[in-house]
Amino acid sequence: MAGTLKHREALVEGSLWPGLALTGAAVALSLALAGLVPSVSALTSAVVLGVVAGNVPGVPSRVRPGLAWATRRLLRAGVVLLGLQLAVGQVLGLGVGTVAAVVLVVGLTFAGTLVLGRWLGVSRGLSLLVATGFSICGASAIAAVEGVVDREDEDVAGAVALVTVFGSASMVLLPLLATATGMSPEDYGRIAGGSVHEVAQVVAAASPMGAAAVAVAVVVKLSRVVLLAPLVAAVSLVRRRAAGRAAGTRPPLVPLFVVGFLAAVAVRSLGMVPGPVLDVAGQVTTVLLAGALFALGSAVRLRALLRTGPRAFALGAGSTALVTALALAGMLALT
Repeated sequence: MAGTLKHREALVEGSLWPGLALTGAAVALSLALAGLVPSVSALTSAVVLGVVAGNVPGVPSRVRPGLAWATRRLLRAGVVLLGLQLAVGQVLGLGVGTVAAVVLVVGLTFAGTLVLGRWLGVSRGLSLLVATGFSICGASAIAAVEGVVDREDEDVAGAVALVTVFGSASMVLLPLLATATGMSPEDYGRIAGGSVHEVAQVVAAASPMGAAAVAVAVVVKLSRVVLLAPLVAAVSLVRRRAAGRAAGTRPPLVPLFVVGFLAAVAVRSLGMVPGPVLDVAGQVTTVLLAGALFALGSAVRLRALLRTGPRAFALGAGSTALVTALALAGMLALT
């Protein structure tokens, strides 16, 4: 009996390789595309490639076990390593006013996007993903929260697509606002870091105002990322209570990968990780999350995704306008 079980486990493990090989090739291609077009992150490229792969006829079914494994395992490992990019000291160095503004921007954008999604008739799953991605850190936040919400695979791809479209729009329009108003590089950096969705988009948006704006923008952006763990934990807690009322198995109070994320933040904050290791960890994080998002994208069916088109687009536009207005008001009023 034991021998039979081991044989079956070996077959299962062996069946992972076709999907993992496809994922590896897609990640390599997404990294190459990000190098050619820096404003489009490898994570965005990966999910687009996944959607294409999932909708091209003739993709063999033997890749599915590996893709399913990558969705679960690579995602959680990537989110844990994401914590090594954050040091509490960097966030505190921004000052009380900036930190308070970041908390308000994230909280109000998240809540406001949920209200807007309900008003537009967008599914709760998509609304939660957009609210998390737009308020915190784009595709990385979407990847972190998708495992603790009730959603469809199409919702994940749709949310990442909206991050790409509206983050790119902010990247182009915000420098025009800075030029028209004559704000200082530091003030502009706070606003860009507090409102633009992806880290790569933040850098691109702040670059026209110089190195000082970029430095401030990146630290403000990472301070938003710090709030990823408590937000995911809160969403998980709400879902756990709902599951308890409905009977059946409840999700964990705090997902294990969130605990790992917080542990990684603590390790980075204590200065225990050398600089070269942090650089490698950052690259590995991108690879892991890109692999997970490719696998997620491969489960998407375009016909189902297109059904939410106009309403989802309106939600993305409204959420972007909200986070930009809140960042502008909050950063100028509190810093």
